[in-house]
Amino acid sequence: MTAIQINGVVKIYRGNVHALQGVSLEVMDGEIFGLLGPNGAGKSTLVKILMTVIHATKVSGAMLGKPIGDRLTLQDVGYLPEHHLFPYYLTGKQVLHHYGALAKVTRNDRKTRASKLLHRLGLSGWENKKVGTYSKGMLQRLGIAQSLMNDPKLLILDEPTDGVDPVGRREIRDLLAELREEGRAIFLNSHLLSELEMVCDRVAIMVKGLVRMQGTIDSLTKDSKRYEITISGAIPDWATACCDEIQNNTMIIRGDDPLVIQPMLDRLRVDNTTIISVKPVRENLEDLFMRAVDNKDTPGAAQ
Repeated sequence: MTAIQINGVVKIYRGNVHALQGVSLEVMDGEIFGLLGPNGAGKSTLVKILMTVIHATKVSGAMLGKPIGDRLTLQDVGYLPEHHLFPYYLTGKQVLHHYGALAKVTRNDRKTRASKLLHRLGLSGWENKKVGTYSKGMLQRLGIAQSLMNDPKLLILDEPTDGVDPVGRREIRDLLAELREEGRAIFLNSHLLSELEMVCDRVAIMVKGLVRMQGTIDSLTKDSKRYEITISGAIPDWATACCDEIQNNTMIIRGDDPLVIQPMLDRLRVDNTTIISVKPVRENLEDLFMRAVDNKDTPGAAQ
């Protein structure tokens, strides 16, 4: 099932500023979808349209089976905005009860969920302390907890690991994986590319209001896959015809089929050549990001 499906979203601000220029993407149930792009790409504008904070100039599609803009749909959506602020005089438990009440969660459910979520997010022992005493990382954990108070089918998280230490980031990644296993859809906006690469099933890269790339990281990096065989000493003359490229004492063979390189490895062994390493290599998410920003790919590539 599709959690978010939008086509040709356009947003033009006053002064003829085109924030979104026809954005189309799809987020499925039970997947973590990462949205990334440089500052000014239109990511926050898109999130605000999904959350009905602002209205699109043009939009078609649905979220949780209802047209974009349907406010009742938000009862099944958990949202963590970037730079969120909680009343500093409330305790962690009071914050969750407050936002749970806004989401029309019953008193009994609020009590049960607040306790479980505070424990799940590593805030046990802090539930009765005012959030004004919380660190930045703790506030992020509390923000994720409040986004789960209404037991949502869809989570929209804007920079959920911002300010969180490495241990906390790993815990949040584990939590997101658990939520995915529960069948929830997670729409994740972050500038931490390494975090997205570790947790996302699919990603979309936005540049200047357009989706430049969209798909699994595996499909988006398919053309960059290669094997690098590094040996001790000079590259033998016969290897030149077998390789796509040679760099110093490393032979490069494009593609991801391991059978292709077996004859080369066999011949190197017959020649008593010392093989230092055999590495499958592909682009990472940072490489994809830079290619998209450099505008070397067409919009909507790879689904």
